[in-house]
Amino acid sequence: MLTIGTRGSALALAQTTWVRNQILSRFPDTRVTLKVIKTSADKDAASSIRSGSGVGVFVKEIEEALLAREIDLAVHSMKDVPTTIPDGLEIGAIPEREDPHDALITRGQAGTLDELRSGSVIGTGSVRRIAQILVLRSDLRILDIRGNVDTRLQKLASGAYDAIILACAGLNRLGLGGRISARLPFDQMLPAPGQGALALEIRKDDPIAHPLIAALHHVPSAVSVLAERAFLRRMGGGCNAPVAVHATYDEGRVKIEGLLAALDGSRVIRDSVIGDHDMAEEAAAALADRIRTQGVRDRLESLL
Repeated sequence: MLTIGTRGSALALAQTTWVRNQILSRFPDTRVTLKVIKTSADKDAASSIRSGSGVGVFVKEIEEALLAREIDLAVHSMKDVPTTIPDGLEIGAIPEREDPHDALITRGQAGTLDELRSGSVIGTGSVRRIAQILVLRSDLRILDIRGNVDTRLQKLASGAYDAIILACAGLNRLGLGGRISARLPFDQMLPAPGQGALALEIRKDDPIAHPLIAALHHVPSAVSVLAERAFLRRMGGGCNAPVAVHATYDEGRVKIEGLLAALDGSRVIRDSVIGDHDMAEEAAAALADRIRTQGVRDRLESLL
């Protein structure tokens, strides 16, 4: 028997159902049940994530249930998982990553960020996205937006926004990839650390859960994602910091691109490094040090 903990949103349930089906396809005699757990973010859906610390608001209660042995496995969106894991828990597997790009979804005829008219209203709750949008288009208006994917799409359709930005991965997992107006290229919009990846979290002392999820672990995705998390950890930022990073694994080498920007888009620091896969986290930390040093000179350090 295996009990999987998850948030109750359509996306969280889609991700968790995929994990359950993958386990059952390999271990058909396993009894797998799902337990929906409300997190801090779910309990206060009206407030902006940026109004508080933001760290762990999507996972805290699920991790508590895991430690209390109320569930045996937690399925998270990796970008929601803080860089510090509670004692007694570990990320047991990272499945193959979905598309890590950000998606622009427009209400009118505009198909790209460049085609939006001056003064267009963009909906996003991410300072990372806000800063990078303003680097490219300081003439656009940014308004906060909350809610699950369906709620945000409804707000766009109602005319509250001219465009919104969501993760391609979430739209794809919900079968809504056709709604994407443009996949924003990395030279325009670097993603959040771990965007598009899932984190399968278990108790370290659980001898049953780990074998059930081991086959789902995808090494190239894990190497890239762990490097991105090492970058964020070294930068000292959470989801409220305008920090972005993306790592690409290719034939034993990993390229890591990182970014720190001013909230208003007036200044941006971007750098990259290439290293061996077995030293990817160290390379990511070194890249973060370089960007932090430049951030001190550019007076951006206070954002972290």
